[in-house]
Amino acid sequence: MNFVSAIKSGFNGYVDFSGRSSRSEVWWWILFSTIANLVAAILDGAGGSGLFAIIISLGLLLPGIALQVRRMHDLDKSGWWLLILLIPLIGIIFALVWFCSKGTEGDNRFGSDPLS
Repeated sequence: MNFVSAIKSGFNGYVDFSGRSSRSEVWWWILFSTIANLVAAILDGAGGSGLFAIIISLGLLLPGIALQVRRMHDLDKSGWWLLILLIPLIGIIFALVWFCSKGTEGDNRFGSDPLS
C-alpha cells in the first residue's frame, strides 16, 4: 500500500471499526497525521490562535482510532486492547510493538488478510 491509497483508505473507513488494516496503512496514516499537524502548527504560529491544530486534530481523531482498531484486528486482537495506551509508557511500548508486528496470515475472526 502506498501513501495515497493508505490515506484514501483511512478516510473511506472513517468510522469503520470492522475488518483489518495492514502495517503500512497504519504507518502511512501516522506520517500523514504528523505532517498535517505540523502544517497546522506552522499556520497557527503565524496567527497564534491554535484553531488550525484543533480542526486538524478533531478531523483526524476518529479515522485514526478506527485504523488502529482495524490494525489490532489484523493481529487477531480486540480493538479494546488499545485502551492499554492509557497506561503511561508501558502502553506506548506495547502499541509500538504491536503496530510493528506482522499480522496474522490468512483469514482470522475479523476478516480476510489485507495483504492478499
